[in-house]
Amino acid sequence: MPNSIITSTGSYIPSLKVPNEHFLESSFFDASGEPLENPNASIIEKFKDITCIQERRYVTDDLNTSDIAFLAAEHALEGVEREDLDYIIVAQNFGEITADNQTTDTVPTIAARVKHKLKIKNPYTVAYDIPFGCPGWIHGMILADYYIKSGDAKKILVIGAETLSRVSDPHDRDSMIYSDGAGATLVEATEKEGGILSHVTRSDTFKDVYLLRLDKSYAPSINGNGNRLYLKMHGHEIFKYAVRTVPEVIKLSLEKAGMTLGDVRKVLVHQANQKMDEAILRRLFKIYGHEQIPENIMPMTISWLGNSSVATLPTMYDLLWRGSLINHEIQSGDVLVFASVGAGMNVNSMVYRIP
Repeated sequence: MPNSIITSTGSYIPSLKVPNEHFLESSFFDASGEPLENPNASIIEKFKDITCIQERRYVTDDLNTSDIAFLAAEHALEGVEREDLDYIIVAQNFGEITADNQTTDTVPTIAARVKHKLKIKNPYTVAYDIPFGCPGWIHGMILADYYIKSGDAKKILVIGAETLSRVSDPHDRDSMIYSDGAGATLVEATEKEGGILSHVTRSDTFKDVYLLRLDKSYAPSINGNGNRLYLKMHGHEIFKYAVRTVPEVIKLSLEKAGMTLGDVRKVLVHQANQKMDEAILRRLFKIYGHEQIPENIMPMTISWLGNSSVATLPTMYDLLWRGSLINHEIQSGDVLVFASVGAGMNVNSMVYRIP
């Protein structure tokens, strides 16, 4: 049975930097449509303390989700014969949203548009999208692993791309979390040792299905004007859900691979909230009975890239692989754990050994 390895990576980090000060003139409301009492400077400072976000990246008006997915793909496919691709899998959740029209456009799929932009003529390069919340890129990697291990494919491009700046409510303070970006990984079949060793996924829809959802703007003037919906979340409940479930799923994925936490060089967690990720890491080590957490085991990019949903993990891995994250290095033989949590509610984890 062949193994699934990442042979190249790519990402697109938007050039437009949006610091926290950008929101000083915003008009924030609560869920009932009442203006927030605290001044924006205080709201922003508290937001920074909770999330550790200092700035985020937005796409410029001339770029859409398919454009940045294509740019990340181009980066990952340098020197690669793209006509040999068996699949192009794009994780995204809101389709194509332009700067001047926030209507979601999902036909054709983002993956089909990326294949078109890559000028691939091969009709058996199958292109499709995955709307799976923030864990979408890992889910795409899991599907790629199944295709490769079944013998159905040898070369698969998995992309995570999102433009959350165009679906966030500018009158909701939670909008400060969201950002834009794209990351891509080329996954290939090999007889080498290593690659994707295991993965575990769970979906909690009985009680937690609407922790992340679409709803109307908090601003009364916009709420009753049209049918436009924005990304909304129950942040505190998501925090508790993530800290409770993500460590358990990581542990299950390690057990499935026949490993323990001591075998892991890096833990890569979806960049949604730094304090939440740190709490996840602490609970993970506590489950294994470890009080001491190794230094630099968990890379973080959220302070300067924000939360770009499905793009956070492939972007982080691309930066890590290219040696662009300070104090973080990886090499052949290292075991990495990827984990994500998001709308659904979905959680997944993947154990990967660098060949």
